[in-house]
Amino acid sequence: MTIQTIDCRGLACPQPVIQTKNELDQGVGKLLVIVDNAASRDNVTRFARSRGCEVTCRTNEDGNFHLTIIPGEVVASDAFDAADFSCSVPATVNMVYVISSDSMGRGSDELGWALLQTYVQTIEQVEPLPSKIIFYNSGVKLVTGQSGALDALISLQAKGVEILACGTCLDFFGLKSEIKIGHISNMYEIMTAMSEAGKLVSPF
Repeated sequence: MTIQTIDCRGLACPQPVIQTKNELDQGVGKLLVIVDNAASRDNVTRFARSRGCEVTCRTNEDGNFHLTIIPGEVVASDAFDAADFSCSVPATVNMVYVISSDSMGRGSDELGWALLQTYVQTIEQVEPLPSKIIFYNSGVKLVTGQSGALDALISLQAKGVEILACGTCLDFFGLKSEIKIGHISNMYEIMTAMSEAGKLVSPF
């Protein structure tokens, strides 16, 4: 059986569903739909199954979804509303993490330091990523050679996260020459970043 392929990568909802509908309405025997996000995958699957189609999904190595659709016995209906298959996409959040201490929580300073390093190492695993991470007061120790979170911060910076470290704070602790990641910032830049943030996140 010949398979017809439609590439819907980069298309906003409900376009993948509309293109799928158009192909099915033309009586295609077998259809392969390629999408690049879970919302489109789910919407195309839901629509095709509502038409009695058999749907199987495979995730490609590059993270794209390949949906194989085999038409069923259900006759196409004119009662199609594209709005039913629109994606609910959250507004972009300019999230900024603020780290103002070298200890997370109260009690043992040694434990707090270990927890804080683990906290920073975990940021990369939580979506969405922040646009910036601001370090001030003793929090600037996280961007120096004594930090166990440097690899995590280097990885975050490579993904576009801006790392800001308070210059006055680095001077106070005698650490300006030991900074290993990010750039030395000032109070104006820090205040601007915080005032423009859509959401501020802090472990304290």
